[in-house]
Amino acid sequence: MIEIIAYCGLACHTCPIYLATRQENKAEQTRMRIEIFQLLKGQYGMNYEPEDITDCDGCRTGGGRLFSGCRNCLIRKCASEKGLESCAYCTKYACERLETFFGSEPTAKARLDEIRET
Repeated sequence: MIEIIAYCGLACHTCPIYLATRQENKAEQTRMRIEIFQLLKGQYGMNYEPEDITDCDGCRTGGGRLFSGCRNCLIRKCASEKGLESCAYCTKYACERLETFFGSEPTAKARLDEIRET
C-alpha cells in the first residue's frame, strides 16, 4: 500500500477510516465502522454515529472521498490554503494548533520532523 501522509503527519495507510474505505467485504466494513465510531467517541469525545463514518481517500486527495472529520479539519484547511504539501513545510511549523494535536498524536510529529529534516 502506498504511504500517504496527511498534512498533519498522520499516515493514511494506518488510519482505520482509510482502511475501512478499502475493505471490499461489506459486513467487515460495517464492523470496522462500528469500531471506528466507538474509538472516536471514547478516545476523542467526538459525537459521530456509525453511519457518519464515511469513505475517505486521504485529506490531500483532490476531489476524492473525504471523511467529514477531515473535511472540517482546521489543520488541513490551513495547509491547503497555503498550498503546502505538508505542515512540515510551513514557515510557522509547529504552530499552536499542531502542538496541541501532537499531544494526542506524537507519531505525527515524528513524521513531520523527519520530513523537515530531508
